[in-house]
Amino acid sequence: MRLALFQPDIPQNLGAALRLGACLGVPVDVIEPCGFPLSDRAIRRAAMDYAETAEVVRHASWGNFLDRHEGRILLFTTRGATTFQAFRYQPSDILLFGRESAGAPAEVHAAADARLMIPLAPHARSLNVITAAAMALGEALRQTNGFPSGAVSG
Repeated sequence: MRLALFQPDIPQNLGAALRLGACLGVPVDVIEPCGFPLSDRAIRRAAMDYAETAEVVRHASWGNFLDRHEGRILLFTTRGATTFQAFRYQPSDILLFGRESAGAPAEVHAAADARLMIPLAPHARSLNVITAAAMALGEALRQTNGFPSGAVSG
């Protein structure tokens, strides 16, 4: 299982994604360019004390990511065709989330093996991208028995 962010706009969301990945033992793919300067130092700063345990793979472009990925690409989008909890996940899936400001462009939608949505109340537009990622990753790990088997800390 992998978590992928397409051209993230907000450094704090990248930091939250790195913490999520580190805590759940899931690698994070960052598909550039980002909406902010991204360097190894910036990643360490965003991940704070999770930088040592976060597995981050940077991709210079969407094309570079497509050339290197393995597994199904599952795009989470408000225009999804299937609800995230009705989908059957596999351990090799890549959970892909678009830009905070603009979502994912047509070529990303076209490359996805599935487009999934999180049902929202009628008046709601969208969730924060990392809130959505945590929900989706939790369901995917639950279905695949992929949660880490360590002690629970409080």
